[in-house]
Amino acid sequence: MPHFESDGLQLHYRIEGEGPPVLCIHGFASNGQVNWFETGWVETLTEAGYQAIVLDNRGHGESDKPHDPAAYTPRLMAGDAIRLLDSLGIQRAALLGYSMGARISAFLAYDHPDRVAVAIFGGMGMNLAHGLSDSSDIIAGLTAPSVDGLTHPTARQFRIFAEHTGADREALAACMETSREAMPKADIRRIEVPTLVVVGEADTMAGKPEDLAELLPMGEAVAVPRRDHMRTTGDPKFKQAALDFLKRHESTFATA
Repeated sequence: MPHFESDGLQLHYRIEGEGPPVLCIHGFASNGQVNWFETGWVETLTEAGYQAIVLDNRGHGESDKPHDPAAYTPRLMAGDAIRLLDSLGIQRAALLGYSMGARISAFLAYDHPDRVAVAIFGGMGMNLAHGLSDSSDIIAGLTAPSVDGLTHPTARQFRIFAEHTGADREALAACMETSREAMPKADIRRIEVPTLVVVGEADTMAGKPEDLAELLPMGEAVAVPRRDHMRTTGDPKFKQAALDFLKRHESTFATA
């Protein structure tokens, strides 16, 4: 399986298809396989004529998993994505991020606008600016002896998901401490690439997509009917909105 080195870590990635590149950055406690392959996203992108570049973030999937919280700031993980593009010789790509992956994508688009053709923030609305209020509960759930007795709904959900994917729960707890860094509203206003914000109507974790899109200079918002944070990921309406958005901005891509 292909890996590249970033910041002293060996990180895993996969590439499918040919065409304009779309860098797919998964959410917390997930991985590239679960977030993008099993939901049908890779098939959707490649059939539409795009190249899907799927990264396992540090601490997740087949990538190295440090246990130091200092290793998991969004800016550091955005640096991983840039090094992956560098290793592949890709100057500009579209970003498709979900939840934590959308937060990473926001920092990437802010720090490296010349490397980003367009950005799609899935599962991330106004909480990009607010952070996550129940991080400590999620950390406690990940480090608890077992899922039995966990009553906090979000903590229980992430613990079950982490066990389902066979994740390193100590690494995830470290990641949760620092990866939820809020982005100042003044910085969000300086993200000048076209950005699509997609959030499920029943998503209580992401915050309102419309409020975030209003802050973004070139922001658009889509709400997916009757979908919560987990079930929005593979929803056909999310995929169609993303494909329509990519098609409208395809001329901004550069394929190495």
